[in-house]
Amino acid sequence: MSCSTRWSNRNGLGWGIGVACLVVAPAWANVSGETPPPASGSRATDQAELLPGAVSVGRGTLRFLGFAIYDAQLLAPPGWRAEALGRAPLVLELTYRRAFRGADIARRSLEEMRRAGPISASDEAAWLAAMQRIFPDVGPGDRIAGLWQPAVGARFVLTDANGRRRLLGEVADVRFAERFFGIWLAASTSEPELRRALLGPEVAVTMP
Repeated sequence: MSCSTRWSNRNGLGWGIGVACLVVAPAWANVSGETPPPASGSRATDQAELLPGAVSVGRGTLRFLGFAIYDAQLLAPPGWRAEALGRAPLVLELTYRRAFRGADIARRSLEEMRRAGPISASDEAAWLAAMQRIFPDVGPGDRIAGLWQPAVGARFVLTDANGRRRLLGEVADVRFAERFFGIWLAASTSEPELRRALLGPEVAVTMP
């Protein structure tokens, strides 16, 4: 996949990309199902705050030329199965290994959301503004967790590399939440290997 836009990290290094990051993953990166580094002491608190009792469903690490971009983990209520995608709450968590600008995350996320089908101009404008407001610049060790509540919308929390946690914001729009989390979880994703790592190798789920 080719793309005319580029990611830039805070050191000015450009990253050509193709899937959104939390928020976005480079399309040229390779995903591995390796186990990410051990969780920090605050991670259980993050999960409990967003979705009490959630357990890990799957995880993967996105890499480019051998360099880790971020670790991804999907969490859901005990007993959750991929067939329930879009009907039960989920938490998607990204732990960054490199720095990205929040404005770039927002723009590229919108581009990836278009993969699932046309979006009205009014929705695009509203969703981009919301993501620009919510997503901060991130650096190595920063972690963003997003809660997808299918009947409500989305909520995002940042835990920085020093363990400080804060609410980033909420988007009370069910269509936004479906498209945003679909960047990683929908059949239309540009990163099917990462989707399988998160949902499981036998997943056969379609989602608008």
